[in-house]
Amino acid sequence: MKNRLLQTPEGVRDLYRDQCEQKMALEQTLVKEMKMYGYRMIDTPSFEFFDVFNQEFGTTSSRKLYKFFDREGNTLVLRPDITPSIARCAATYFLEEAVPLRFCYNGKTFINNTRYQGRLMERTQSGAELIGDGSVDADAEMIALAVRLLLSSGLENIQISIGHADFLKGLFEASGLDEESMDAVRELILNRNFYGVEDYIDDLGLDEDLTWLYGQLKNALMEKEDLLEMKKRAARFPRLVASLERLEELDSLLSLYGVDRYVSYELALTSEINYYTGVLFAGYTYGSGEAVVAGGRYDNLLQYFGKDAPAIGFAIITDQLYDALKHQHIRVAGENKAKWILYTDQHRTEALKDAMVLREEKEEVVLMRIAAENDIEKYESYAANNGITDLIYYI
Repeated sequence: MKNRLLQTPEGVRDLYRDQCEQKMALEQTLVKEMKMYGYRMIDTPSFEFFDVFNQEFGTTSSRKLYKFFDREGNTLVLRPDITPSIARCAATYFLEEAVPLRFCYNGKTFINNTRYQGRLMERTQSGAELIGDGSVDADAEMIALAVRLLLSSGLENIQISIGHADFLKGLFEASGLDEESMDAVRELILNRNFYGVEDYIDDLGLDEDLTWLYGQLKNALMEKEDLLEMKKRAARFPRLVASLERLEELDSLLSLYGVDRYVSYELALTSEINYYTGVLFAGYTYGSGEAVVAGGRYDNLLQYFGKDAPAIGFAIITDQLYDALKHQHIRVAGENKAKWILYTDQHRTEALKDAMVLREEKEEVVLMRIAAENDIEKYESYAANNGITDLIYYI
């Protein structure tokens, strides 16, 4: 029992001192950058009614939710994803709003992953949502903003993979796949088993163009020229052509933003969250085993809450980003700027008065009484180990 009191449950962790300060500084940097694009902060509850995250409209699987009951017997869940909460909020308070809404946030999410996955079950997300704009301009703004946030954190080596939900749906539609076959191919793609996809498709006896298009799913680093070639081969399939033309136009806008060098196209890109309807994207860097940013267009989600509006958004997994920065030896802003006033009992009055003056001048000040049983070297060593260099002595 004593050991349990000193341990955290699996999937969560403590952050303290420099780790906590640096992560908070990183979060503040991300929010500041989002506000420069006109996004305003929103804060939704950490738990909601179960129906807000109903898997029926594409949110998190029920088995991955932390569920509990209130006194009235209602089923509540800790939010696994912040986007549905913002969609609910937008429908509640901005139902008739015609002008696009821009929200940004920073908050905790909770997903009950299986133990063998090795993922955190409590994670911090910083993200943005653009509601009420279905244009490719909105797609470009969100991807450009995501790139800016990653660069502002200190990263230099990033890669944004962009796909389109309708491309895969269009392939299935053109191939005449039934629900069982679509699920089988999706599972192979989620597991990055593209040889398995090719074997499965070969057995269906599809025509040459469709077989070739399926074969291109394994290419995770497509350029605009590849999209043009794919459009030629997909000319007989309107849904495929429409998705590729959207990506072409998006590519031109990303060039205007100056972020095209960070971008490639991956038409097999998919997500375990099924509410995405158009452009979707994920961002990667060294030192992270999974995407540090993920997002996309979800034009149908708000309808479930009573507001008919297109939308696009993304979330940066701050924990993943922080770990990647540490792995790349990139120091996060947030160094300890506190002044330490070291004093003995004989100089208590003088030390306290000067500390109050410094705090009025907006300085961070730690009053550190030197106990009789300790040597001053112990305090100096502790300060040095915690990045504190400004020591003032009253001894």
